Amino acid sequence: MLIGYARVSKADGSQSLDLQRDALIAAGVGEDQIYSDRASGKKDERPGLEACLKALRDGDVLVIWKLDRMGRSLHHLVKTVAGLSERGIGLKVLTGQGAQIDTTTAHGRLSFGIFASLAEFESELIRERTMAGLAAARARGRKGGRKFALTKAQLRMAQAAMANRDTSVSELCKELKIRPVTLYRYVDPEGNLRENGKRLLGA
Repeated sequence: MLIGYARVSKADGSQSLDLQRDALIAAGVGEDQIYSDRASGKKDERPGLEACLKALRDGDVLVIWKLDRMGRSLHHLVKTVAGLSERGIGLKVLTGQGAQIDTTTAHGRLSFGIFASLAEFESELIRERTMAGLAAARARGRKGGRKFALTKAQLRMAQAAMANRDTSVSELCKELKIRPVTLYRYVDPEGNLRENGKRLLGA
C-alpha cells in the first residue's frame, strides 16, 4: 500500500497542502491515505508524521513530495528511513533533491546509501568532538555524559504501549513526561527497542 505524508511550515493558513496532496494522489496514493502536518520541520511534535509512521506496515511504501517534508536534519532523516527499512517499508521521493530515491529499487537504495554515508560522517565528527570534550572535562576533574530520560519501568511501559496500534503517542509522552523525539530514541513505532533502550536495560 502507498501511504503519503505532506507538510507545510506554517499553521496560520498562509500555506496550502494542495500542491503536495495533488502530487501524492497523482503518484497513486489514495486521498484517505495521506497524513499531514502544519508545523516547522524543526519541531519535535508532528502528530501527522507520528500517526503516519505508526500506520505503516511491512510491504507499504511511504511517499513524500520532497525529502525536507519529513526529516528535521539529514541525520534524523537517515535514522527514520533506516527504521522504515528495518520494518520492510519503502520510501519514494517525488521531486527536488533526492527525487532519485526509491528504496524499493536497487538504484534508489544506492542513492539513499550516499545520503546515509554523509549522515554517518557528520555523526562521527560530532561523536569525536563530544568525546574530546568529555576527556577534557575528566582531565579537569569533572564527569560528563547524558543521563537516561526514562527509567527501566517506564521503558517497559513504553514498549507495551507502542505495541498497541491504538496508543496515542502524545498521551503516552504526557504520561512519561517526555517529548515524542525522546520516546523514539528508545523504542520504534511498534515498541521494539532502539539503541538507547538496549543501553538502558543493560545498564
